[in-house]
This record gives sequence, C-alpha cells and structure tokens, in this order.
Amino acid sequence: MHYLIFLLIGLIAGWIAGILLKGRGYGILINMLLGVIGSFIGGTIFSIFGIHLSGFFGLLLSSTIGAIGVIWLVGLISKHKT
Repeated sequence: MHYLIFLLIGLIAGWIAGILLKGRGYGILINMLLGVIGSFIGGTIFSIFGIHLSGFFGLLLSSTIGAIGVIWLVGLISKHKT
C-alpha cells in the first residue's frame, strides 16, 4: 500500500511540476513519470538535510520540488545532446 501511495503522489507531483514549469516539460505522461522519480529524489534530499515532511501535503511538496528538479535537469541534458 505504501508503494501505491508513493506512486500516486509522484504522479500528482509530476503533473503539478509540469504546470509550474509552463511549457518546459515533456507532456503530461512523461512529466508524471519524471514526477515519480522526482518524488524519490526529493524525499531523499529532504531527509538528508533533516527536513521531514509528513502527511499528504508535506509529501506532495517535497515530491513536487523533486519533480521540478528532475524535469529541469532532464531539460538541461537534452539541450546539450541536440
């Protein structure tokens, strides 16, 4: 059940990150996939710095920040390859 919630929050975070980045994303499906990855990364980075957010909205916040970072990083990498 924990993984299902993690997946759901990551999908929502990717969707929100795509909206916040206003056209710098990769479409809703890819943004949601990157949101799942960003969810894991955001949670890990927050816990390394000793910031523990709990509850749905706390997890969504850290996941969205992670998703924004991942989408931004993928954008940097893809620009250098072309």
